[in-house]
Amino acid sequence: MTASAPVRAGYAALLGRPNVGKSTLLNRLIGQKLSITAPRPQTTRHVVLGIQTLPEAQIVYVDTPGLHRQARRAMNRYLNRAAASVLGYVDVVIFMIEALRWTEEDEHALERLTDFRGPVVLVVNKVDRIAGKSRLLPFLQDAAGKRDFAEIVPVAALGGDNVTALERVIARLLPVREFLFPADQITTASERFLVAELIREKLTRLLREELPYALTVEIERFAEEGHLTRINAIIWVERETQKGIVIGERGATLREAGRQAREDMERLLGRKVFLETWVKVREGWSDDEQALRSLGYADLGTG
Repeated sequence: MTASAPVRAGYAALLGRPNVGKSTLLNRLIGQKLSITAPRPQTTRHVVLGIQTLPEAQIVYVDTPGLHRQARRAMNRYLNRAAASVLGYVDVVIFMIEALRWTEEDEHALERLTDFRGPVVLVVNKVDRIAGKSRLLPFLQDAAGKRDFAEIVPVAALGGDNVTALERVIARLLPVREFLFPADQITTASERFLVAELIREKLTRLLREELPYALTVEIERFAEEGHLTRINAIIWVERETQKGIVIGERGATLREAGRQAREDMERLLGRKVFLETWVKVREGWSDDEQALRSLGYADLGTG
């Protein structure tokens, strides 16, 4: 890059149906774990910003919850609002689908972009899982006809295949503008938010199908004491029976989730962590708008 070459900066939203790989891609692009991942819908519940500063551009990736076609509960309505709200301010949309799969939820998510006037890049994820690559070309040709995409980029977010090419595409589509954040900043999320998400990720992965998505984490205490950080967390569930599932036999599940989360926290924070967790019941919190707000599920991206 010459000294006179203009730099570019802007926001790029990662949008698509649940479980298509948006958070995995964000973590790969940033080179650090910002968004939690699990093979379950509703893992991403908040809009998370990841900042990537290249020599020629600063890309602010906006990870969003998966867009749900059915939104009967307050939590699902919140997730849809959170995802759709970013369209009001982003410069580029990265619309993600899975290779060789096009579902009604993909169609619904794409319909949400009808009024978006900026460039939309179609990212086809998980191409590394395709045995016969000859099947991919007809799928890409069919997908290309669903909208006037600025580019179509096949990737494997987990392994990193073709992700650098995607970075170049996004950077080229951003407006000419000075960087929006310091070059060494990688997110706007607070440490309290990130550690709460780590606990929720570990429980989501450990519990798998056992527990409905009626679980959230609230950080009650986050205190730095020299080289040690003390964290007290409340894990909220909706029913007394769920409390027993989270704790596990003789506390085994909660203890293992805490151990895994603490190790990730120490890597994230760069210091020792003392973590204490409690499981409490708050009936019906995930279908109660007021309860959602009190637990940190405020609508984001609209002001």
